[in-house]
Amino acid sequence: MPNHPIVHVEFSTNNRETDAQFYNQLFGWSFQQMPEMNYATFEAEGGPGGGLNPVQETYPAGTTSVYVHTDDIEATLSRVEELGGKVIVPKSEIPGISWFAFFADLTGNQVGLLEPLENQS
Repeated sequence: MPNHPIVHVEFSTNNRETDAQFYNQLFGWSFQQMPEMNYATFEAEGGPGGGLNPVQETYPAGTTSVYVHTDDIEATLSRVEELGGKVIVPKSEIPGISWFAFFADLTGNQVGLLEPLENQS
């Protein structure tokens, strides 16, 4: 079975700049602000990096999302459905960065998938 590590974690935020300062001071995480996307990414030593996603209807306060690496999002989503899960967001591009998708497991937990752009199909 291919390796599927957790590669990205997102936290919902009301203010990405102040939350970035909070996590930087608390854990020493380094942040890159991406104002054009209303987003910030972070690197956490020894663990997966992640981002701060703005609070919105589909991403309410208190939401944490986990993204798992896959070499083939479409095959993984097909397997999700075979096993009884549900595709929430089909394969979509984060321009210039990667492909992503979301699915719900049997309990309804939402999980993200990330596929490098070089795996374009």
